[in-house]
Amino acid sequence: QVQLVESGGGLVQPGGSLRLSCAASGIRFSIYTMAWYRQAPGKQRELVASITSGGATNYADSVKGRFSISRDNAKNTVYLQMNSLRPEDTAVYYCSGTSILADKYWGQGTQVTVSS
Repeated sequence: QVQLVESGGGLVQPGGSLRLSCAASGIRFSIYTMAWYRQAPGKQRELVASITSGGATNYADSVKGRFSISRDNAKNTVYLQMNSLRPEDTAVYYCSGTSILADKYWGQGTQVTVSS
């Protein structure tokens, strides 16, 4: 049974930081491309950042220079370090994993709220 479990969300003031974690089980984590998506109320889900099995990263323009994605294959965990947070970063953040055969799995999401 595949599980992706996010943690680390919460309420933070503008300019603050959060680190999201996503622990995976039931998949061969090291060969999966892992990614973070987000969905704000009334908006479509969008890709925030991704990291391949080889460690190559990709970021949405809106988060470049502020967010950083990383992975620890020994812990089957992917992280999203979020700095200089803005109110427009408020959303539910989802972890996903995609295999080379295009099997895709999702976590349940974690709420991030940026507000003073």
